[in-house]
Amino acid sequence: MTMTTVSGTYPELHLLIDGRWISVEERAGISVENPADRSTIGLVPVATDDDIDRALAGADRAAQIWRDTSPHERAAVLMRAAALLRERTDAIAHAMTLENGKPFQDSRGEVAYTADIMDSLATDAPRRFGTVFPGGAEDGRMLLISEPVGPVAAFTPWNYPLTVPGRKVAAALAAGCPVIIKPAEETPASALALAHALVDAGLPDGVLSMMFGDPAKISSRLIASPVIRKVSFTGSTQVGKHLAQLAGGYAKPAMLELGGHAPVIIFDDVDVDRVAEQALGAKIHNTGQSCGSPIRFYVHESIHDRFVDKFAALLESVAVGEGFSESTQMGPLANARRFDAMAPLIDDAVARGGRLMTGGRGNSDVGYFWSPTLIARVPDSAKVMHEEPFGPIAVTSTFTDEEEVIARANGLPYGLAAYLFTGSADRALRVPHLLDAGMVSVNRFGVGARDTFFGGRKESGYGSEGGPEAVEEYLVRKLISQG
Repeated sequence: MTMTTVSGTYPELHLLIDGRWISVEERAGISVENPADRSTIGLVPVATDDDIDRALAGADRAAQIWRDTSPHERAAVLMRAAALLRERTDAIAHAMTLENGKPFQDSRGEVAYTADIMDSLATDAPRRFGTVFPGGAEDGRMLLISEPVGPVAAFTPWNYPLTVPGRKVAAALAAGCPVIIKPAEETPASALALAHALVDAGLPDGVLSMMFGDPAKISSRLIASPVIRKVSFTGSTQVGKHLAQLAGGYAKPAMLELGGHAPVIIFDDVDVDRVAEQALGAKIHNTGQSCGSPIRFYVHESIHDRFVDKFAALLESVAVGEGFSESTQMGPLANARRFDAMAPLIDDAVARGGRLMTGGRGNSDVGYFWSPTLIARVPDSAKVMHEEPFGPIAVTSTFTDEEEVIARANGLPYGLAAYLFTGSADRALRVPHLLDAGMVSVNRFGVGARDTFFGGRKESGYGSEGGPEAVEEYLVRKLISQG
């Protein structure tokens, strides 16, 4: 069954349960909203208890079949699916912009990026070898091999609605593990595009099931099932901790990619205008709804005001609008929850002495639009300095001492991404090792790439979503001793 559209605009939505597509005509439905105009664009079916049980039975049945499929054959399915995503780029991107709000060109970029990730993970899987430890004649030999961990329960958010499901599913499938995934109900069409591509590429029934519905019910039933051998989650720290506790109750490993609150340290030996221009793109990307989005800008006192003036002017000029307009640089926030979270953080920062330089305004009369916001000289006591805004808010603070600013950058329980800007070669080599984050970017924004590690530490989670390490997440070791 290939993906079809309703009125040429938004796809018909389904569940994929053990090879069967189930429409909303057969199940209760949840409304899907366009954040640019708050209109209902579709209904996504709600999985029943029977659907969950059938998905588990399918994964259990398919586990041995997919495990015994050669890594090269598994890789071929993933690469065919990646090629199908590329062929369907415009249709997928159109649906993504409708349900998520991001600019159409950004949606097209996400499709291409996801396809590249799938290719990378596919080609890495056949390289996961074991190790032979030769012994003497009396000792025989030891074999340390890697095997698929087994069926995986995966949960993904709405901010990168194709990339996050794509890299989780691709890594697990490459390793030989079936997956039951519950993507976000806000952005089902993007995730379903992945499922359609994999099924059309020849993925056997049961190896992938995709469901939507009550997150608490689905997660608790999946994690409790003896069929599920690993849990993989991307989302908020609060929910991630809860799922980790559920998994721990059954002694099941979990892979968590959670929230962030990325610091940016800008020393006084940089090109101020250039850094501000780079910061613009990083801050408005995905309307700030990214776990690696730069938030806390620690700027050396001697250049702070120049940086703020330039950054504010750039943010003020951003064209905010619906994602299909060619002039739009930043779309709406993805849902009402994000919109409602902005004003309290901004009001608190200003009340505590921060200076609102630009933005601070929202308009939900039509859609969930919020202007790019910059607040200068915000004290560390402000909520926005330790609560992730997950929106287009940037705040600045000043420093003069290197040791002190590193301590402040490391001072939160988050540890996903951090950014450093300096003209000193010595500092560029030394300071990244002092920053307590899973990913550190020097003199540029953006962390990770199509084929590199992607993960955090502390309350930003553990494990990797990218690179060879991502496939390793879904493998377990076995030692075989032979006489």
